[in-house]
Amino acid sequence: MTPAKTAAADRAYQLTKELVLTGELPGGHLFSEGEIAERLGVSRTPVREAFLRLQVEGLLNLIPKRGAVVVPVPPGEAEDVLDAREAVEAAAVRRLARRPDLIPDALEQLHTVLDTQRAHADAGDLPAFAEADELFHRTIVAAGGNTLLLDFYATLADRQRRMNVHALRPIPARLPEVVEEHTALIAIIEAADADAFAPALRAHLDGVHRR
Repeated sequence: MTPAKTAAADRAYQLTKELVLTGELPGGHLFSEGEIAERLGVSRTPVREAFLRLQVEGLLNLIPKRGAVVVPVPPGEAEDVLDAREAVEAAAVRRLARRPDLIPDALEQLHTVLDTQRAHADAGDLPAFAEADELFHRTIVAAGGNTLLLDFYATLADRQRRMNVHALRPIPARLPEVVEEHTALIAIIEAADADAFAPALRAHLDGVHRR
């Protein structure tokens, strides 16, 4: 593939993936290569390459001569993701509690992300809010300094964004509440109270995803 076609395939991949993760292309939706090609002003060949990549990632199922269907979130996957998040984030905060010298830098980064998320909540921009939400929680994991856990947690990013959009779209009034819950999580980290963090995190995730 030429550099130009590779660049076009990358653009088609990024656009299509974003449409899936933000819910603009919901689970079960059938769409064609031509729709994405027309939107980007490219041929169908790079779009086909992008669709193949997304099929490997489990986001699309390709149907010959018809297009692609967005794969719905599999039953039970959301609960698996939430369990993994609770374990990893709690482990990160336990390490922070053992290394209080790392906490000031963690707090600075978390407040920066939270300010961004609050702005998205005020603007009612759910896709941007969901992206900032994933970054907020990933920042907690990164602050713990465990590279293995951070690498694993990064593999959950796409699922987290998709789950957030799906959970919060019916209840937009919940966005400011999520910001306040994040503020409370930051306060627990500032106090180095690892024992309080796990139940607070679970209550937070329950309120968003296990209603």
